[in-house]
Amino acid sequence: MILTGLCFVAVTASVKMVGTEVPAPQSAFLRYALGLVFLIPMWPAMRAARLDRGTWVLFGLRGVCHSAAVILWFYAMTRIPIADVTALNYLNPIYVMLLAVLFLGERLGPWRIGAVGVAFLGTLVIVRPGFREIDVGHIAMLFTAAAMAGSYFMAKLLSGRARPQVVVFMLSAIVPVVLLPYAVAVWVPVSWEQLGWLFLTACFATAGHYTMTLAFTAAPLTVTQPVTFLQLVWATLLGVVVFGEAADGFVMLGGAMIIAAISVVTWREARRKRPVTPPPDAPGA
Repeated sequence: MILTGLCFVAVTASVKMVGTEVPAPQSAFLRYALGLVFLIPMWPAMRAARLDRGTWVLFGLRGVCHSAAVILWFYAMTRIPIADVTALNYLNPIYVMLLAVLFLGERLGPWRIGAVGVAFLGTLVIVRPGFREIDVGHIAMLFTAAAMAGSYFMAKLLSGRARPQVVVFMLSAIVPVVLLPYAVAVWVPVSWEQLGWLFLTACFATAGHYTMTLAFTAAPLTVTQPVTFLQLVWATLLGVVVFGEAADGFVMLGGAMIIAAISVVTWREARRKRPVTPPPDAPGA
């Protein structure tokens, strides 16, 4: 999980290096287009899959949600500090939990209600409306987390319908198709250096998903989930050292509140052997 956090921070940093010269839809499209090479080992599983109409619909809906999240995430990266992006991304599991309550009939008990309350208080601590200027990048990240939660929620539904390799393959194939018209509409020439950074984004994202899978295989979420807070530490240090961003204690505090809320619920539900909310991930991945 430590390596996972470092990989996902590297994803964020490589996008930051591309900067504002390449529009967000184009950057997002190129990241996924360049990452298609990683789908080659999954092709046999995809060929063997037998998917019904409902599964195809879910794949399509997930691709649309994920595409929206990726565009918003790339845009937010050009507007606000890396630490802010990372901390607000921790809201994903809270949104997924609420979707499970609304659509899967899961119970919203007092501990879950408390977790939602603490998480959104943490969001207010990060954004601090009325105490600092709220950038449009912060708003974009709030919608990013919601759209990404929709993607994760549908991934949870698809996990019972198709093999993991097929779920990953379909997402990685559909997203660039959805993003293509938006990318073409704002297309600008890109340099080899910018392409290199976006290819690194795809490499780090793939590596992060792989190490995260290894971590989940080796230990329960009650052990791995609190470690995701280190990702915020790495992001803050990277922002300070590489990009000259100021370290914001309120962002650290808000992120800690969100992670603590998620971790407590995960721990309680693991003890009761109930399904747990998926952990935070990187939208850009």
